[in-house]
Amino acid sequence: MEDTVLLQLNNISVVYSEVIQILKGISLAVQERQIVCLLGSNGAGKTTTLRAVSGLLRSENGKVTEGTIEFEGRPIQNAAPESITRLGIIQVLEGREPFKNLTVEENLRVGTAARGKRYFRQDLELVYHYFPAVRARRKALAGYCSGGELQMLAIGRALIARPRLLLLDEPSLGLAPLLVNEIFEIIKRINEEQGTTIVLVEQNANMALRVAHYGYVMETGKIVLEGEAGELKQNPDVKEFYLGIADVGTFKTYKEIKTYRRRKRWL
Repeated sequence: MEDTVLLQLNNISVVYSEVIQILKGISLAVQERQIVCLLGSNGAGKTTTLRAVSGLLRSENGKVTEGTIEFEGRPIQNAAPESITRLGIIQVLEGREPFKNLTVEENLRVGTAARGKRYFRQDLELVYHYFPAVRARRKALAGYCSGGELQMLAIGRALIARPRLLLLDEPSLGLAPLLVNEIFEIIKRINEEQGTTIVLVEQNANMALRVAHYGYVMETGKIVLEGEAGELKQNPDVKEFYLGIADVGTFKTYKEIKTYRRRKRWL
């Protein structure tokens, strides 16, 4: 039986401060129980896309000016973030800022705001199951945690809300490679074991495509390429521009890539 579409973006455009256009006709679909990744360089519009879905554009004076965003067939574009959260759409923001003067476990309790405290102990054990490092630090003040521990805490706090759609913004940012591997393996397990649908924004294209089912490549506010994750990993443009590998298998830095070639091909 084919999975149903949980989230659909239909030709949306986003403008900040009624002047600055960031997204220009974005369309994408997220199948239920899948991991979908959004790839692209800084400024491509990946985070804005997540904020359009979660309703957080409001806090930055942004607005979906054209098109629709549908969650289970229901239009949610420009809805209040608290109403979107109640639908089960939870975003883990880039930056991992905790409540520094609260303990790790008290930070996790914040996740009950979207769901109530009835099942907190049960949900807490689920978080500790996936993140033993968080259990070990549960009584420590969050302000003294490492970057990796804070990323685990941020994802754990989102899990407490039992999301139907989990939006992850740059979970690898600033982390050591071993930690990145660990966190992405846990993201994959959460998807497989809990059936959580995930949209993953990530600059580490190799890691994202390792765990994702489907991917979209963004450039300057547009979708320029999409496909199954395995197909994107083999695409020569993705290899060259996002994995740093040329057709002949040699490593290339971004500075060695000719920008005009990309613009001619995709834009």
